[in-house]
Amino acid sequence: MRYYLIAGEASGDLHGSNLIRGIRKADSGAVFRFWGGDKMAEAGGAENLAMHYKKASFMGFTEVLLHLRTIFRQMDECKADIAAFRPDVLILIDYAGFNLRIARFAKENGIPTYYYIAPKVWAWKESRVKKIRKYVDRLFVIFPFEIDYFRSKEIAPVYEGNPLIDSIDQRRTGLLSRNEFAAQNGLDGRPVIALLAGSRRSEIGYNLPFMVELSKQYPQYQFVVAGVSWLDKQVYTPYLDGSDVRYVCDKTYELLSVSDAAVVTSGTATLETALLGIPQIVCYRRDWASMLIGKAFLKIPYVSLVNLVLRREAVRELLQHHMTMKNATEELSAILPGGAKHEKMLADYAELQRLIGQKNPSDRFAARMVELLHKDLNEKRGEKSAHTANNGASRVLSAAQDPSGATGTSTSPDSPASK
Repeated sequence: MRYYLIAGEASGDLHGSNLIRGIRKADSGAVFRFWGGDKMAEAGGAENLAMHYKKASFMGFTEVLLHLRTIFRQMDECKADIAAFRPDVLILIDYAGFNLRIARFAKENGIPTYYYIAPKVWAWKESRVKKIRKYVDRLFVIFPFEIDYFRSKEIAPVYEGNPLIDSIDQRRTGLLSRNEFAAQNGLDGRPVIALLAGSRRSEIGYNLPFMVELSKQYPQYQFVVAGVSWLDKQVYTPYLDGSDVRYVCDKTYELLSVSDAAVVTSGTATLETALLGIPQIVCYRRDWASMLIGKAFLKIPYVSLVNLVLRREAVRELLQHHMTMKNATEELSAILPGGAKHEKMLADYAELQRLIGQKNPSDRFAARMVELLHKDLNEKRGEKSAHTANNGASRVLSAAQDPSGATGTSTSPDSPASK
């Protein structure tokens, strides 16, 4: 069957790549086309990558507003590409602002639509629930608390665990020792604290300067920022110049695995850090417009996925005006080895692992998608056959009742036969 996938950011690219591999196992004849990134291109073939997400990744109210023309042009390009590919199913991965508009297009054009990694409507923009009900045929969720939430909205979700388990397990076997990592990346012998400042320019600009200042309070540690390849190193350099903070690129898991602690912005990185067993604090700041809008509409008590899954603040969140040097040093000191909160945080992580679920969730999600797609397409064919049969029976009945004996030729004034 033919699969069209859309992922608009790094985490979606990661999960999309594992989903593609799982679909290949469940459907040996699978044909792909997708919007995504390097990981999806590696899994599904670079020739099938229609658009790289780095050209379409905008975050926050202000940034989106400034790029509206580009976003709408990209939507038109995406719709045209989907129509040309003629998929059996459209699989949307997170990225709700863009993907829900594409879901409407797919519905209007009779394309089955599966949504993998549900929009976080439980956090904000709950009005999107109506769009999910209207335009999405199957919803696949990755957090256990989402099951009851969507059921309460009359949507039946599919849950098979969290795909981050796959991503981390794939990397564990190739991780370096502390000494090897230090030697390969020009680090000294001090213990490491990881800085995860975000994956977008705006996030880095608002959060990395604070993290660099925080590093100066801990000269006994080597602070290292995790860079990403889709952003040039020069994005980071202005904030790192003159500091003792080091930079590594596309080595987030490797960096975390050798770290005593991490300072993380938010999002998927908080869950990745926890699943790798690294104590963390969340430090996050945004522009004033996004902050005010977020404060007005956000419906959740936490921004860390760790806290949301555990339903309590296991990881301290220092957001906006709470992101002060005093608060950060107190919390970071408490979670470092020997600190007052170190062992408790590791125990909380063990509970998190239990709640998130079993290994190989991507394969299970893929198998369910293929199974459900066969079921849905067969039902659709059955409905079409029944509709055709009913129409045929109606025509026969009409002919039998026509005293003129006509057998299907229309004699209305608008028909070709009447002219």
